[in-house]
Amino acid sequence: MNVPEPENIRKLLSPEEIRAFTRRSNLAGFSAVGFTWAVIALSFVLLAKFPNPLTFVLVVVVLGGRQLALAILMHEAAHRTLFENRFLNDVLADWLCARPIGNDVSRYKKHHFRHHAKTGTPEDPDLGLAAPFPTTRRSLVRKFARDLLGPTGLKRLVGQWLIDCEVIEYTVSTDTKPIPRGDRTSWDYARAGLRNGGGYLVTNAAMIAVLAAFGHPLLYLAWLTASLTTFNLFIRIRSLAEHACTELSSDPYKNTRTTRAGFLARATVAPIRVNHHLEHHLLVAVPYFRLPAVHRRLREIGLVPAPPSYVDVLRLVSSRPETAPVTP
Repeated sequence: MNVPEPENIRKLLSPEEIRAFTRRSNLAGFSAVGFTWAVIALSFVLLAKFPNPLTFVLVVVVLGGRQLALAILMHEAAHRTLFENRFLNDVLADWLCARPIGNDVSRYKKHHFRHHAKTGTPEDPDLGLAAPFPTTRRSLVRKFARDLLGPTGLKRLVGQWLIDCEVIEYTVSTDTKPIPRGDRTSWDYARAGLRNGGGYLVTNAAMIAVLAAFGHPLLYLAWLTASLTTFNLFIRIRSLAEHACTELSSDPYKNTRTTRAGFLARATVAPIRVNHHLEHHLLVAVPYFRLPAVHRRLREIGLVPAPPSYVDVLRLVSSRPETAPVTP
């Protein structure tokens, strides 16, 4: 399935520029995956050396950011821009990036390409992530509280289990659709769950085994806590920055946003250059490490404006007056 690109971007950039911007690199792919797992490993080492509540909280924040980084690397692999080789994108990235966070490249790719094809239209499968905004500041704070306290994470895990068992259709959005039962039995659901979710169990069991080999199996609780808390907060803020409070339009310049990201944002809500989201929608074949160069070039020719910060976006998405109807 091919993802369409806005026609005018190829009229504004030369064929030589397009070729340079879309050149992939195995070295960059391995570097991104290796760095992400190195930070994860060092986080466990830090917690093992300094086992106290403050370190635990710090590590949960860092791990939540790296779990999002794995999700973004899965996204890159789905576009086959993480590595030059199809096997590395489809298989290696699947097991090193997608499976550890309960996802997989193949199903995500099918869903995500529909998002690119229908972005900002009623047929966009991810529209539910941005549709409720703007909301009130209190409502946004309540959403963040649910993210950090665990209800969002538990809901996501239950939803993922239902997706894996093929009770509901695959989605990474808030909209869920049941799959007709037909003549399927409980055993059919169980086999689907094992087939789709087995990779998550295997990779997380492997993580526990490695930690146990070093004498610290309980460190896995930090990974699980991050999956239930900070990971969900960072996912929400990232998705708000990409499409919330943009126009309901098929024009990528109106329905997609690039956001300015400093060190703290890159460590949490914007890893792997995911903040350059407009550039990604304009040229989907550009690998993550070339997106800043595309942004600079588009700024030079006046095609894109200076991006807002994540704080600016949060102000925008929480700008509805308190007297207005409140989003749950």
